Amino acid sequence: MLCNKLDETAAGVFIISATPFEESGALDIESTKKLIDFYIEKGVHGITILGVMGEAPKLTPGESELFISTVLKQVNQEVPVIVGVSNAGLDNLVNLSKISMDHGAAGVMIAPTVGLGTEMKIYNYFSKALEALGDDIPVCYQDYPFLTKSEISVNTFNRLVNDYKQLVMLKHEEWPGLDKLSKVKASIDNGDIRRISILTGNGGLYLPQELQRGADGAMTGFAYPEMLVEVYDLHKKGEIDAAEDLFDAYLPYVRYEQQPGFGLAVRKETLFRRGAINCPAVRQPGPSLSSQDKVELTRLIARVEKNLSIR
Repeated sequence: MLCNKLDETAAGVFIISATPFEESGALDIESTKKLIDFYIEKGVHGITILGVMGEAPKLTPGESELFISTVLKQVNQEVPVIVGVSNAGLDNLVNLSKISMDHGAAGVMIAPTVGLGTEMKIYNYFSKALEALGDDIPVCYQDYPFLTKSEISVNTFNRLVNDYKQLVMLKHEEWPGLDKLSKVKASIDNGDIRRISILTGNGGLYLPQELQRGADGAMTGFAYPEMLVEVYDLHKKGEIDAAEDLFDAYLPYVRYEQQPGFGLAVRKETLFRRGAINCPAVRQPGPSLSSQDKVELTRLIARVEKNLSIR
């Protein structure tokens, strides 16, 4: 699947990229290139840009296209790139999808618009979006009801999969949601729906259990992508306990980074400290770290390093 269009064989770690900004709030192109190199060096299997934690709604259309083109050029076909194109306006969604594919993206990711609520409204929304995109643009369904306030059932999701062949991936990040993941996987195994890829989110918070439930990997942001990659690799080799032990070594940081509404600032500060970006700024309005937050973060990072040294 490498460098081709997204399909049901997608597996591994598709890191959700941060979007680097300068202190002034301007898009930081130099940092963008450096961050992409950092992700690839850490062994990710794919990259997703303009996701929820990528601050996509804060970008102008021109900035979005500049960011897309910069990322795709820097990736240089080393790994597949998925572009988040969720938008309340269908024309905007289709336009950004076509721009993304023209620049060499592997596919696009779409979440329901906020507050659709009912199953029928969710199905109708995706029907219109998928028909407007056409069969040639592969789509990942982002199931993130914490943000969208729209929860899709397994039955309705399965109906979309059976009705639209371009729907090739589920990004599963509902909680509690492990049973839902198991039911979608069972639908595949039982032949109720065709094979699709299932990647999981939530900052990797439940990654070991999700992999054990049959997920194909993770699509999430995390300041230590190499942990996600190694946990995936160990699990794939059948070394389940070793995968959990490695995950546990990072757990103090994993927990801290997953604070709703605040974790992005933590992630960017850590990426800055790791030399992956030139500035940790979150575009306003957005969270920032206090001096006490930074002291806490320093201690957490030290704890992780200690945990790793004694494994």
